[in-house]
Formats: sequence, structure tokens, C-alpha cells
Amino acid sequence: MLNAVTTENLEVKIYETRSAMGAEAAVAAGQVISALLDQQEYVNIIFAAAPSQNEFLANLVANQNIAWERINAFHMDEYVGLPEEAPQRFGNFLKDRLFAIVPFRSVNYLNGLAKDVTAECVRYTGLLEEFLADIVCMGIGENAHIAFNDPHVADFNDPNLVKVVDLDQACRQQQVNDGCFATIADVPTHALTLTVPALMRARYVFCMVPGPTKAQAVFHTLKSDIQELYPSTILRRHPQAVLFLDKASSSLLN
Repeated sequence: MLNAVTTENLEVKIYETRSAMGAEAAVAAGQVISALLDQQEYVNIIFAAAPSQNEFLANLVANQNIAWERINAFHMDEYVGLPEEAPQRFGNFLKDRLFAIVPFRSVNYLNGLAKDVTAECVRYTGLLEEFLADIVCMGIGENAHIAFNDPHVADFNDPNLVKVVDLDQACRQQQVNDGCFATIADVPTHALTLTVPALMRARYVFCMVPGPTKAQAVFHTLKSDIQELYPSTILRRHPQAVLFLDKASSSLLN
């Protein structure tokens, strides 16, 4: 580890490479999962789907000490309208890297093809109320979004747990930058997302943010005022959140 600092409540750990970051984040998450399973029958975890999570997820599924059959899995956002087989669907991303690899007690998918997306928000809200999140494993977008809470729709006091949002230009361009879509015209304009309060009410948050394209967002996360313009700044108010960075994503902090 290159450095460790604390900004308000947020613990920040910086590593030389994204592979080291992902490995260490998986160790930390695995320890908390196991500790919680010693205290309770089941653990409920919300996962993010993004290339930034690849190293973390690969290391986490390799942990054979986790009792996966006692974990209920959720994910935090999904495009509206993408075909069921589309690899860009976040449910498919997580199925390929996580959900179909280890034997979860349950996997709960957001349905971006629901005929009534408002009803889908209500359905998923019910699941989140029934299975209160113990852990959120997440990233931060280039525009500092968390889940699909882009600056123009982020609400730190949102009365909803799940909602439909339109995606801003920076968010949609990131999907192209990440190699998920060929052009911005291919990126859906709307998505289902867990809201900021839905994420922040988890007992623990592990946030993995590697790469040079995230440096500006990381800078705002730690240095800007806590505000919806930079949704990820809310992490500094969480009592049990850890931000994992690599050298590239932390380059503007010095």
C-alpha cells in the first residue's frame, strides 16, 4: 500500500496498481462478510457492475472461505430497454463474473425490460426493505456518480430507494470510454437505479475506483464540498466506508 488517509469519516487506501487494489479490497470485504456471517444467519450485499470492479470481483469469487450459500445478492442499477442477452446489461455483467460462479442463497436482478418500470421500482424496493443491505460494493463514475445517480438526479434525501433516471452526457460517454458501447448513440438514455439513501444505509461500503479517467472524480470526492453536484462526496458521511484507489486514480490528490 502506498498510502492510507482518512477524510472525515471516509478511510482511503491507495495502492501502486489496480490489481493490488482489487486484491486488497477483496480481502477486506471478505473479512467483513465472514465476520457478519459469524453474527447473523444471512448477509445481504449490493454489487456494482463496471470494468472498475473486475479485479475486485475476480479476487472475491476466489475466496473459498466465504459461505456464499448464506448471502443474498443484489445489484445497484440496470439499463432500461436493452435486450435480455445484451452483454452490456449489468445483470449479465455480474452473472458472468459473480452471480453464476458462486452459490448465492439468492440473486435478485433488476429488470430493465419490465413493461411497467415504476412497478419494477416498487418490486425491488420491497426486496431491499425485506433484506436490509449489510454491504455495498461499488465504484464512482467519471462524473462522480454512484450507481446511476448522476449529478442532475442525485438526491441525498431521496424518499425513494429505487427510481428511473435519465443518464447525463458524461455518464453515457463513460460507457463508451469503458469499451462497453461503440458509440454514445448506442448507450441507453434511461436506467433503473438504487438511490443515494438506498446505498448509504448499508452498514459497510467498499468503493473501488482505479484508473486515470477517475482521477478528477476522486479529487472531487475527497476535496469538494459534500453536495449533489458531486454525488460521491456523500461517502465522507458514511460511518463504515472505505475507498480503494490505485496510483493512477489518486494522481490529483498530491
